[in-house]
Amino acid sequence: MRITSTLKIPPLSSVWICLAFVCLLVLAQLQMVYAGNLDKLNNLIGDQDAVLVVDPQGQVLFSKNADRQLIPASTLKILTALAALRYLGPDYRFITEFYMDQDDNLIVKGYGDPLLISEVLVDIVAELAARLDTKPTKIKDLVLDDSYFEDSIVIPGVTSTYEPYDAPNGALCVNFNTVYFKRNNSGAYVSAEPQTPLLPFIVNRIRLSKMNRGRIVLSREDNESTLYAGHLLLYFMKQQGIHISGRIRTGVARKESDRLIFRYLSGFSMAQVISKLFEYSSNFVANQIGIAAGANVYGPPGTLSKGVRALSTFAEDILNLTNINIVEGSGISRENRISAQNLHIILEAFLPNHRLMHREGRAFFKTGTLSGINTRAGYIENRAGGLYRFVVMVNTPGKSADPIMKILLNNLD
Repeated sequence: MRITSTLKIPPLSSVWICLAFVCLLVLAQLQMVYAGNLDKLNNLIGDQDAVLVVDPQGQVLFSKNADRQLIPASTLKILTALAALRYLGPDYRFITEFYMDQDDNLIVKGYGDPLLISEVLVDIVAELAARLDTKPTKIKDLVLDDSYFEDSIVIPGVTSTYEPYDAPNGALCVNFNTVYFKRNNSGAYVSAEPQTPLLPFIVNRIRLSKMNRGRIVLSREDNESTLYAGHLLLYFMKQQGIHISGRIRTGVARKESDRLIFRYLSGFSMAQVISKLFEYSSNFVANQIGIAAGANVYGPPGTLSKGVRALSTFAEDILNLTNINIVEGSGISRENRISAQNLHIILEAFLPNHRLMHREGRAFFKTGTLSGINTRAGYIENRAGGLYRFVVMVNTPGKSADPIMKILLNNLD
C-alpha cells in the first residue's frame, strides 16, 4: 500500500524571505529599544548643544540640533587628518635636507616635520656624520632655512602663554617648539627630559617665566624657535665630533649651487603622525600638517591661508559639506564652526582609518575642550564589530559631554 503525505513544504525561497522578514522585525525592535533608551539624552542637550548617533547600517538612532553650527574644538582635527591623508597620502614622510655651500657652510632646510624630537635628532646627526666622513668636514656656519613656511604664521586662537597648545608653527622646529625644565637641588635650571639638554641659548627665557618647573613655548620673534633648533642640532653634532668655526644663523639653501649631502626621510608615515596627533591632541602637529597640505596643493611657501583653503576645499568639494567655517586646523579657535551632521559626514569618510584614533574600551574617538566647550566625535564598536558613529557637541558653559557619553556607552551594544 502506498502512503502519501499531505504535508506541503514551501519553496526554499519562501523560507528565506520569512527569515529575512523576521530578522528585519528583530532589528527594528532593537532600534526602537535603542531609540527609547537614548531618549533620556533630551534632558541633557540645551540650545547650544547637539548630539547625533547613527548605527552601523547608517540609520539615525538619535538626533537633536544636528544642523546647528557650533564650536567643534579639537574634534576639528579629524577633518585636518582626513585632508592630510587625501592631499599628502598615508605613506607620505616629511623630509629635512642638509646642504654644503661653496663657503663650507652647512645648511639645514626644514619642510615642516612636526616630529623632529631629540631622539630623532640623535639619529639624524649620526647619519649626517657618516655622510661627512667622505666629504670636507670643515664647517663654517650652521645655516637654518625655514623658508618652506611663511615667517611668523599667526594661528587664530593662539595666545602668548607658556602652554604647549600655544606653540608657534614653522618649517624647522624641534620638540614641538617647547622646552621642558626644572630646578635641581642647588636651585639651578636643568632639563626635565633626559634626552634633551638645557641649552644656554634658552636659559634667560626660562628665568623670565619665573617658574620652577614646566614648559615654555619658543617664540617666532627674532627667529627664536628656528635658532633653538640649530643650537640643539649643534649640541648633538658635537657629540659626533662635528664642529663649526662660525655661528648659527638663518639663511636660504640655493639648490642650483649648494650640494645636497643628506636628505632625512622621517621615520613616521603620515598615518603614524596622525596617530600621534590623536594621542596627544597637539595643536602644533595639527596645524603643521594642515599648512604642509596647503603647501603641497598650492605650492610653497606654506601659509595659514593655503592650509585653510586646502581644508575648506576638501570639506566642500570632496565631502560636499555646506555651511562650514574653518579658520585653522587644530580647533583652538572659537571662530571655527561646524554642525554635528557635517562632523558625522567626516566620521563616515574617516571610518577606514578609525583605529588611528585614541581608544578606550569599545570607543574610538577625539575629544575637544575649550573654555565652556566640551565635544566628542568618534565610533563605538558593537559585539559584531560594527561601528556606531556619534557626535556630541556641548557648547553650554559649565556642562560636560561625559553624562552623554555614559548613556551612549551603556546603550549601544
